[in-house]
Amino acid sequence: MTKVNVAGIDISKKFFDVCMITNGEHQQKQFTNDATGIKAAAQWLKKEVHCVMEVTGCYYMRLALYLQQHGFRVSVVNPLIIKRFSQMRLIRAKTDKADANMIALYATAEQPEAWTAPHQYSVTLQQLDGISEQLSKQHTALSNQLEAFTQSGMIEKGTKQLLLKSLKLIRQQQHSVEKKTDELIRKYHGELIGCLTTIPGLGNKTAAMLIVITDGFKKFSSHKQLSAYVGISPRIFESGSSIRGKTKLCKMGMSRIRALLYVCAWSAKRCNRACKQLYDRLLEKGKAKKQALMAVANKLLKQAFAMAKTKENYNAGYVKNICL
Repeated sequence: MTKVNVAGIDISKKFFDVCMITNGEHQQKQFTNDATGIKAAAQWLKKEVHCVMEVTGCYYMRLALYLQQHGFRVSVVNPLIIKRFSQMRLIRAKTDKADANMIALYATAEQPEAWTAPHQYSVTLQQLDGISEQLSKQHTALSNQLEAFTQSGMIEKGTKQLLLKSLKLIRQQQHSVEKKTDELIRKYHGELIGCLTTIPGLGNKTAAMLIVITDGFKKFSSHKQLSAYVGISPRIFESGSSIRGKTKLCKMGMSRIRALLYVCAWSAKRCNRACKQLYDRLLEKGKAKKQALMAVANKLLKQAFAMAKTKENYNAGYVKNICL
């Protein structure tokens, strides 16, 4: 096996630790996560080194972009992969240096694929989605607070007006974010959003979010990968002849899109022929309604993946051939 020179990088808000393995020799160093530290790290690292780091919020992006622009091979991996890799080796230490070393060992063993920098509009869409989520949480919290204060029977007029004014402002901000998101999606994914919204039961909001979280469905090569990412793929729990656990959803994905797909499933089980047939068949087998609805949500996701890859509008017969 060819010996590969790697650098495992563990990133936090203020610092990042680097473990560089070259010709079997380990070297470790810490840098500040700012322009000065990133430049110093690039000078310290050797050009033939494969740099591997985890997706850590937004803190990895600046370093990954700088290293890639300066000729380094860069890979960005899911933190869960590193966690499982560490557990497989029964490693119990949890420090920044230990994590950097573990990422370097993973890079040596697996040699992950090179990372491709996202387009600016894609990053903007993800940021707008994050803002939308926070605004939604704020709106829910204030609405609950207003209801609680009102139910107490002792809310002053000024306090109620303040809460109503805040809720109105949040709704305006939500509308602004939705408008900006829709403009970007129509500009860069106009054909795709048009195809997805022809699927009976799949609404515009859900289609838009699918485009955002998948970067226009470019991140996945199969609908199974997408289902696992979203968290609606079934998890089978069986071992040998004695263990027969219930099949459950693998909820390691994104709760917001799961919730939207679940709502869409209520409509799809009535107006989407393939989804209706699936729903009725599962109920006949004695499955619970909620379980059948999640199966419909998974079917919608499969149909969306098929439409995204073919760039064609929904056709019940065609979808049946490629999705079932």
